[in-house]
Amino acid sequence: MNVLARLQAAFRSALDGLVDSPSTYLEMIRPSQDPKFGDYQANLAMPLKSVLGGNPRDIAAKIVERLDVSALCDPPEIAGPGFINLRLRDEVIVEMLRTALRDERLGIAPVAEPKTVIVDFSSPNVAKPMHVGHIRSTVIGDSLSRILRFLGHRVITDNHLGDWGTQFGMIIYGFKHLRDESAYAAAPVAELGRLYRQVRAIMDYRAAVRELPKAEAEAKQLAAAAATAAALAAAAQGPEAKKAAGDAKRAARRSEEAAEQLASLREKIAKTEASPAASALAAQHADIERAVLDETAALHAGDAENRRLWEEFLPYCREDIQRIYERLAIRFDEELGESFYHPWLGETVDDLTKRGLVRDSDGAACVFLDGFDSPMIVRKRDGAYLYATTDLATIRYRVSTWNPDLCLYVVDHRQSEHFAKLFAAAKVWGFEKLELRHVSFGTVMGDDGRPFKTRSGDTVGLEGLLDEAVTRARAVVDENLKKNADLEFDETERQRIAETVGIGALKYADLSQNRSSDYVFSYDKMLALKGNTAPYLLYPYARVNGIFARGEVDAEALRRGDRAMAFVAPEERRLALLLLQFENVLLDVTVDWLPNLLAAYLYEVTTAFSQFYERCSVLDAPDETSRTTRLALCDLLRRTVRTGLDLLGIGVVERM
Repeated sequence: MNVLARLQAAFRSALDGLVDSPSTYLEMIRPSQDPKFGDYQANLAMPLKSVLGGNPRDIAAKIVERLDVSALCDPPEIAGPGFINLRLRDEVIVEMLRTALRDERLGIAPVAEPKTVIVDFSSPNVAKPMHVGHIRSTVIGDSLSRILRFLGHRVITDNHLGDWGTQFGMIIYGFKHLRDESAYAAAPVAELGRLYRQVRAIMDYRAAVRELPKAEAEAKQLAAAAATAAALAAAAQGPEAKKAAGDAKRAARRSEEAAEQLASLREKIAKTEASPAASALAAQHADIERAVLDETAALHAGDAENRRLWEEFLPYCREDIQRIYERLAIRFDEELGESFYHPWLGETVDDLTKRGLVRDSDGAACVFLDGFDSPMIVRKRDGAYLYATTDLATIRYRVSTWNPDLCLYVVDHRQSEHFAKLFAAAKVWGFEKLELRHVSFGTVMGDDGRPFKTRSGDTVGLEGLLDEAVTRARAVVDENLKKNADLEFDETERQRIAETVGIGALKYADLSQNRSSDYVFSYDKMLALKGNTAPYLLYPYARVNGIFARGEVDAEALRRGDRAMAFVAPEERRLALLLLQFENVLLDVTVDWLPNLLAAYLYEVTTAFSQFYERCSVLDAPDETSRTTRLALCDLLRRTVRTGLDLLGIGVVERM
């Protein structure tokens, strides 16, 4: 069924004896971007010139002489400097369409050599509400897990919860000193969230006051340096001018960053001091930072009261984030938080020490790694352990429990150095056979080009984000129904569509971006009915349902049938070829862990369907063969879209 794999196998045979390692060149066989160049194009003759010598067209001719693709293609054609163009035979496409039509998996076979893969994603700190920063890890990790499972791999998803760190010291401190007893009794999750925010605000204020003098001095110094650099650039001439201009630009950027940091500190201070109540709290709890660390240390040391409070708070916190996961349709196989690994942290450091991997540095236990300027600290001078220690203990547990081949960490790009050190440390610790990958991603940005925040400057809560997406989707649904008075949707169906479209649009807006890039968040763009959006992809699915309902078409009979099919319009053939590329797209996603490739494919295939639908009547096709062909394409389209969206974690609606 996999066309590309069959073509690559044929080219491998043709290259046998010509090159020692053909695999690199086989990657240069791809679907053509323009139908006039055939359906597939092999662009390997040009790079083979450095290996075989001679003219690339002659090399292409030599390859074609040795190539047997007669079972799949018309005779290959050589174009330009040595491109090999391949056009599939129509009867081959039809036969593969039949195979896909009859198969629940659309003709996609599980991989021949399945791997055991752990996908570590989402991983919020459970002591505080989930926010917009969690959306990318959550939806990217979920999508990769779904795709890997569909391809036949054994997947274990693990939500490595932050359920043991300083954030619980903050809540414990707040509960002991700042709680509203009646509010806690009525709504414990809301009160715990308030306590966290209040303690965080006091700590931020105290830290801002402490850091302000240094920030003021640094901003002043960098502003003076920027002014000097600008003056030098203005006076520079000749070869020195370009360098001076570059120096001035860099100095100005450093000055701007320092000024922004200073403004942020002043804003935090002003916000607190503008409120008599907040100012009084900050003065009353002047030692809050040390006190929070003490509460955290007591929890980790087994203090009975703090342990009791932690056990009381944790279910409430877990319940709060679980509500978000249910709305997002996210499921985890494991949710082993940091607390699960706490008993093994001392053992982890001891084992690293026995293996000669730990050295003392100012009283801290450190692992020094080749290629890094600074060591990885696994135990601080005060005896406290760090994230690195927990992550190493986690790797050891996962290997002993599941023996994985691969572990993916879906965590934002700011943790790149941490994971680089972690992976290097795991390798020297003895886990060199385990493949570890950091699937990093960029930031969700606002229209101002800064991380997406509320108007007041607070981090946007994830639940509020979901609510707003659904509310806006409902407005779109209601507006469209006003324009189509003949459609009847009751309240329940309208709201179900709004939930599916709103949350699906939010997910798709993220997944359609290259994960390594930042992207600007926009409700209007993500809910648009045109362009690369979830509503645009959902509409063809619902449209095909309408076609089958109006024509009273028996989909199961169509799939089982053996009626003749043939292409009479280029739009039919184009859509068929794209539908047959689904498997290759999924495999491409797993090369560099890019779910946006699947999103781009679904957009391309639904765009091709729209062109097909505009130019090719389905129910009123000119003859039975065309009607069968077009119905088959429609059925495969909706099943491909439904499957593809499901692999992105997005639901469908039966009608829109």
